[in-house]
Amino acid sequence: MLAALFLAVGMTAAMAIEPIKISRDDVALDLSKAVEIYRGQGENFQVSTAPGADGIVRRIEVEAQDSRSAGDWAVFALANTTDEQLDRLIVAPHFRLVGSGIIWPDLGSRRITAITPSEGFALDRQESSDADEFLVTLNPGTIVTFVAELASPNLPQIYLWDPAAYKDTVNSYTLFRGIVIGIAGLLALFLTVLFVVKGTSMFPATAALAWATLAYISIDFGFLNRIVEISPGSEQLWRAGTEVALAATLVVFLFAYLNLARWHNHFSYGMLAWVLVLLGIAGLALIDPAIAAGIARLSFAATAIVGLGLIIYLGIQGYDRAIMLVPSWLMVMVWLVGAWIAVTGTLENDVLQPAIGGGLILIVLLIGFTVMQHALSGGPLLQGLFSDMERQALAISGSGDFVWDWDVMRDRVITRPDVSRQLGLPANALHGPARSWLPFLHAEDRDTFRTTLDMVLEQRRGRIAQCFRLRGADGHYHWFSLRARPVVGSDGEVIRCVGTMVDVTEQKKAEERLLHDAVHDNLTGLPNRELFINRLDATIAMAGTERKIRPTVLVIDIDRFKYVNDELGISAGDTILLTIARRLHRLLKPGDSLSRVSGDQFAMMLISEQDPVHIASVADAVRQAIHTPITFARKEIVLTASIGLVSWTTAQTSAEEMLKDAELAMYQAKRFGGDRIEPFRPSFRSIGSDRLQMESDLRRAIERKELSLAYQPIVRLEDGTTAGFEALLRWEHPRRGLIPPADFIPIAESSGLIVQLGLFAMQKAAEDLYSWQKQLGELPLFVSVNLSSRQFIRRDLVGDVRSIIARSNIKPRCFRLELTESIVMDNPEQSAHVLDKLKQLGIGLSLDDFGTGYSSLSYLTRFPFDNIKIDKSFLNAPSSKGTILLKSLVAMAHDLGLSVVAEGVADQQDVEHLRAIGCEYAQSFYFGEPTDAETSLRLLLEQSTAAAI
Repeated sequence: MLAALFLAVGMTAAMAIEPIKISRDDVALDLSKAVEIYRGQGENFQVSTAPGADGIVRRIEVEAQDSRSAGDWAVFALANTTDEQLDRLIVAPHFRLVGSGIIWPDLGSRRITAITPSEGFALDRQESSDADEFLVTLNPGTIVTFVAELASPNLPQIYLWDPAAYKDTVNSYTLFRGIVIGIAGLLALFLTVLFVVKGTSMFPATAALAWATLAYISIDFGFLNRIVEISPGSEQLWRAGTEVALAATLVVFLFAYLNLARWHNHFSYGMLAWVLVLLGIAGLALIDPAIAAGIARLSFAATAIVGLGLIIYLGIQGYDRAIMLVPSWLMVMVWLVGAWIAVTGTLENDVLQPAIGGGLILIVLLIGFTVMQHALSGGPLLQGLFSDMERQALAISGSGDFVWDWDVMRDRVITRPDVSRQLGLPANALHGPARSWLPFLHAEDRDTFRTTLDMVLEQRRGRIAQCFRLRGADGHYHWFSLRARPVVGSDGEVIRCVGTMVDVTEQKKAEERLLHDAVHDNLTGLPNRELFINRLDATIAMAGTERKIRPTVLVIDIDRFKYVNDELGISAGDTILLTIARRLHRLLKPGDSLSRVSGDQFAMMLISEQDPVHIASVADAVRQAIHTPITFARKEIVLTASIGLVSWTTAQTSAEEMLKDAELAMYQAKRFGGDRIEPFRPSFRSIGSDRLQMESDLRRAIERKELSLAYQPIVRLEDGTTAGFEALLRWEHPRRGLIPPADFIPIAESSGLIVQLGLFAMQKAAEDLYSWQKQLGELPLFVSVNLSSRQFIRRDLVGDVRSIIARSNIKPRCFRLELTESIVMDNPEQSAHVLDKLKQLGIGLSLDDFGTGYSSLSYLTRFPFDNIKIDKSFLNAPSSKGTILLKSLVAMAHDLGLSVVAEGVADQQDVEHLRAIGCEYAQSFYFGEPTDAETSLRLLLEQSTAAAI
């Protein structure tokens, strides 16, 4: 993860990496030789960037994202020499046969965990099972250095592609791979069928070689992981296993085809020992796949060379099998040379790997033809003795379909093979008159079946194309698809109907599952938003004609559910959502409906209740059901919900409008703090639009520089001088004027704009502090900036603060961050880690509103705060107990080594009281209202002049 540290250093260009210049005409660039590899650098890695457009070399520090990182990094730089923005794909293939090696081959793996640019955000990883792909956008004239965190020690190849060209290349290879895999699959299946028909030993050996080749091609072309789920760590195991299988089946084929056992039994022992060794190597692949694959490659080469010698020797002796195998084995030797050129890296070409795979299929195809030519020569298959009827019978038998034959003249239906057996019925239970099928047909299919047969007989033409259900012996129904055509006699009447019947039960079940999943939530099984709206529309249509139907819609949103996922994980969050769904479902009555409309939002349609009092009771029951503690992992989790409800009126014409009104009411409940039920009021529509408008204006305010900072003095009680300022964000709207922070800060929080606002506040405060110190000299002065929860959970926070301090050239001790107790206590362990890193920068940390939140003293001792701010409620407490509590808080803070800032000072009496109990600082309107930077500077100059006099 980028620690976001950029420091300009005076380094020469010779010490920095040389950028690769890119033009718009560059379609594909090989970056392999331009990448610098750094090994064993640890989890944090620093490197110099390429000189930027300004000629300055900078340093970039990157933090590893993978906890298992070995500290290996790759660095390269790209320069956009054009005047337009360029989009490119960085592609690192997982496996390359080219250059993979022989003895200890590189079997591929995930190459890159993440790529971090020297400017901008981390690159987006594209979905791909064959390569690590990252999309990068290069602005005109920019020079960007990229640091890649390596997931494996090797990075054999890395390319820079034009996205469109890469997509075309992948598509072209996909078509080629599909054709090759299709040929390999058909060949393996055909040889297996021949083995069943013709049981000689060479057929299973050839079929095994074909299947091993298919498995190798499927792994090499990335097809197998579309059928079988292959985890990223097991790809090498699969690849090594297929290479061992390929080497073993080649040995078995050579032995079986040449029938070496008839020459000497020692050949059998040698082959058996060879295969057993390869099987042992297959077991070794579980421990070290690379070693197993290397031995398999050597075995394949040895088999090819030894086989060539045997074929030459036996061919000279006149052995016909050896002579017939010569063309195939010459192809094997040519392929072996090509494979050696590829794996050793003698020739590097992207076309080489698919060519090797295609060549392997051609070899097996040629071997298959050779085996067929030898084993089936003179047989009936080549003599064409099968009639057309026999060929059709073989085709139907091979397809696994049932032949459906209805003899109309005798009114007798038979199936071949007997479909009754598949249904678990007695033999020939469905052989008889067509009406005998009716009791076994589903009630909904009987009329259609009967009408279809009658129409064929009446029209004397056409075809039967129907799907129906037949009941089995266990009471379950099986779906069948019937396709048949009538046979017309010389008198023009239908004498027969013949066709095929296919069991399509699994296909129908898949269609039903797809239909169900399309309108239901996958997690809870509840109707989704579309189905809920459909049902609500139907109910509204009935409400227009029936007085008793008056639907009410409740939209239920779980408050702060994001923190449940952050704390316990998404799987735990899903379990909790299931529990909530079951609880809500128990509250439903006949006619009511519950739906999950989004992540943590549910919608309920009430038809069973019309009385407003009863509807309110149901809504309260929903709130209580969610509020009931949920026990998970020995913890009790208490959740709350914001509920908006709206009842149907004649003014509402659509379900979308009604659901939208309920959602507006729910959002209003959230604005009021959550854990409440809010009925819809028409005024909410304008609130929603005002909020959207304000969010839009706030986005433009950042661009238009309508935001500024106001500084409220923090005073030393000892002498009344200004010790520092708290920076407060202000927004001067061009039409609305000054907008209070209470109005726009919540909008910024919910929309994510608070991160940009926070960065602006920190940078501006640091720049103003530097300006003041430059004019006042070494004045002990600090500026305090409030930190939001969104900023605090960002991993880039520490890097942002470090960068701001470096750019503004201020001393870290003069810069403070203020956090509230609720932010810190949301995740104490993570908070302690982040605060320690911030403290290491040398800045000050202040705990704001102490005493109003958790106030857990045991946690307070763990956090590296410098001071605490005591809420004004303690100072304004009317009783003596408040005074005692305030004095205790100050004493406790001093014992912990913390200074104290008191808020809410109203008069001089409060000042004297705070000074008496040892409070160091105070902040309130009594000492001055928040002012702009220039007014604050004048205040400091006046105090400096007064002190000098």
